Amino acid sequence: MRSWLAQTIAVTSLSIRTIPQRLASSVVAVVGIAGVVIVFVAVLSIGEGFRAAMTVAGSPSRALVMRSGADSEMTSGIGGSEADVIKQAPGLRRDGNRPIVSAELFVIVDLDKRSTGTPANVPLRGIEPAALRVRDEVKLVEGRMFQFGTNEAIVGRAAARQFSGVDLGAVFSSGQLTLKIVGVFTSEGSVGETEIWCDTRLLQGVYRRGNSYQSVLARLDSPASFDTFKNWLTTNPQLNVQVRRENDYYGAQSTTMTSLIRGVGYAIAALMGIGAVFGAILTMYTAVASRTREIATLRALGFNTTSVLVSVLTESLALAVIGGLAGGIVAFLGFNGFQTSTMNFQTFSQVAFAFAVTPSLLIQGLSYALAMGLVGGLFPAIRAARLPISSALREL
Repeated sequence: MRSWLAQTIAVTSLSIRTIPQRLASSVVAVVGIAGVVIVFVAVLSIGEGFRAAMTVAGSPSRALVMRSGADSEMTSGIGGSEADVIKQAPGLRRDGNRPIVSAELFVIVDLDKRSTGTPANVPLRGIEPAALRVRDEVKLVEGRMFQFGTNEAIVGRAAARQFSGVDLGAVFSSGQLTLKIVGVFTSEGSVGETEIWCDTRLLQGVYRRGNSYQSVLARLDSPASFDTFKNWLTTNPQLNVQVRRENDYYGAQSTTMTSLIRGVGYAIAALMGIGAVFGAILTMYTAVASRTREIATLRALGFNTTSVLVSVLTESLALAVIGGLAGGIVAFLGFNGFQTSTMNFQTFSQVAFAFAVTPSLLIQGLSYALAMGLVGGLFPAIRAARLPISSALREL
């Protein structure tokens, strides 16, 4: 056993040290694997960024109330009298006798993307004065809060970056609605930063909604108060509503898009991986051919076939590690934090977010590189191990 291990270490060490002698073919394998890893990680980082923007938006300390059967705020509707009843529910956090609750409207306005000039559906949310106390993570970073009862609005930082016409101080119109942007806010990178906020009463008038809303966002006494709040509302004969934790609502919205992006990413990586594997196979066959004399000499000196097989596989895996690390570094430097936007198909509105190259994705990329290196080196390694000593020695 000790002899086998010593032989394996010696042959593997020799194989690794001689890689520079096969630099051209080795670079081809490394570049091929790195390219696959770059695309793989970059595509999946889109899904991670979208998921992060959606899930960060939610909090277990907040509850979202919508009409029973609605799958999003766009398809929900809550009357003004119902909203008043919801504000009386137990389990709500209160400021004195006032519940920290915001009854809201959610509509879509058309704006142009800065990068392409193409029109995009941007969410416009009507809020009540308590909205910023409900969402305590929201911070104004430029300008000021709009005044309720006026045609003023504030815009999320991601929306201000991605879309034209909503810069601080700008005035934009959509149909009969005209708004002046007086502030820019952040919400820890969540989907809320894609939205424009104004007075919900203003939207009721412009869009002829009367005394109605689409959702009610409530701050709970604590996450444990959710069941009390939910049970009171869903058993109240005056109401026909569903109640969900806000983080569950946004988490469910991210599932479809994230799954789609992951499916595309894995499919592209699989197709590109086939090419990279063939590149690795050719590289390792070339390595075996160039080392025929060396392998024959080692076999003639008594080195076993397993040691030769392990040495070739190790060389292939070493090239894969180099390619995987290089690809991961390039993907991180080139894509992490890159700002973009895409459609949320449940609300048919844009969501601005940043690509997220996470440690988990980098590990997946490196693992995929190792898998390509293993498959690419397996057959050449078997050939090297089976190389007849007599045939190889003739080339000496």
